[in-house]
Amino acid sequence: MTSAKPSFPLSVIKWLRAGYPQGVPPKDRIPLVALLHRKLSAEQIKDVAVALAEARGEGQDPVITRNEIGELIEQTTRSAPSDGDIARVASVLAAAGWPLADPSPLVDPEPPTDSDPAK
Repeated sequence: MTSAKPSFPLSVIKWLRAGYPQGVPPKDRIPLVALLHRKLSAEQIKDVAVALAEARGEGQDPVITRNEIGELIEQTTRSAPSDGDIARVASVLAAAGWPLADPSPLVDPEPPTDSDPAK
């Protein structure tokens, strides 16, 4: 008896592929995992990483195991990305239609202008 895989990670993969058609660049990997970790469980993040790795290596011997991916994600989430990194990844995901990437808290409000009569 085989268990059905949840469809949720497949929708995440579609958004990631739309946002990163050439693959996720190394500089965006840590902030991407941090951004995903805000809304996804650790197991869902592992599922996404495994599915991406499997899709990337179709027809080839796997070069990384599920455990290695899990360890890498755990190591990565211990690294704090910069606000700029998170904003960059969030904007890529938002442009691809990612519903969890809310760029509004990542954007600084505009400073008041000198012509403000209230001053």
